[in-house]
Amino acid sequence: MTRLRTAKGRKVSSTKWLERQLNDPYVKRARAEGYRSRAAYKLIELDERFGFLKGAERIVDLGIAPGGWTQVVRQRLPQAAVVGIDLLPTDPIDGAAILQMDFLAEEAPERLREALGGPADLVLSDMAANTVGHPQTDHLRTMALVEAGLEFAAEVLKPGGAYVAKVLAGGADNHLVAELKRRFATVKHAKPPASRKGSSEWYVVAQGFKGAPEPG
Repeated sequence: MTRLRTAKGRKVSSTKWLERQLNDPYVKRARAEGYRSRAAYKLIELDERFGFLKGAERIVDLGIAPGGWTQVVRQRLPQAAVVGIDLLPTDPIDGAAILQMDFLAEEAPERLREALGGPADLVLSDMAANTVGHPQTDHLRTMALVEAGLEFAAEVLKPGGAYVAKVLAGGADNHLVAELKRRFATVKHAKPPASRKGSSEWYVVAQGFKGAPEPG
């Protein structure tokens, strides 16, 4: 195991994070296989279990930076159109349109729809709010992003489509689960092996979008 001395000016927590990165087999594998982040394996493992990438032609990646999930999508579905959005800058990915803006901005959904050019088969969300260290607050802020992602997914998905989103420990709350079940045929929670054991992240996988509700 690689250990680092606590360098001057570097916090103990930063040193522990660097040690964890240096000893993480997924980090090493990502570097060797050309993925921008270890998060790529979370998507690979979720897809191996649920098969939501199969046949998808238009995909939205919410919270795309640094691009690991879209790399997986482009590798597995080279003909698919991918549109991503993130506040952070993301290096270009061949075959993907990337918007650098806040997903919660009023104009963001329309910009994404324009770039997509048609209904989506899959909406992916690896978004998480910046944590403040207060579990309840962090959970509420991240769940607000999951709900916003769901509202967007309900607008752009074609019938049969899927929505996959990061949630925190405990998964989606009862209200959100009820909303997901109303809109999708199946709703499952999963923690892929690539998620660190000490991490509070889980994913919700909603498949079989039922389509927009009938007016009235």
